[in-house]
Amino acid sequence: MSQCLGIRGATTADANTAEAILDATEALLREIASANGLDEEAVAAIFLTTTTDLTAAFPAVAARVRMGWEQTALMSSHEIPVPGSTPSVIRVMLLVNTDRSKEELV
Repeated sequence: MSQCLGIRGATTADANTAEAILDATEALLREIASANGLDEEAVAAIFLTTTTDLTAAFPAVAARVRMGWEQTALMSSHEIPVPGSTPSVIRVMLLVNTDRSKEELV
């Protein structure tokens, strides 16, 4: 039975530059896709967030432009600025259509 499940991941950018943000986001998305055997067809939507110190680029550009995922719904947003939290973080949540169980997803 196919169902829509979420897969989360996080990484950090080396700097507040477009290149650093897109490099880190692309690497994370490719790792998640590879680990779970995903292609764009299986991905319903991707939510991407950054800590408020990352402002040089929308991380969604990594999926759209670098990976060519032109038919996937993408949204970028900022995280809540919690005092003392780790800086330069990019988080993703992919909603995927799959026959796998939650326990099988990485």
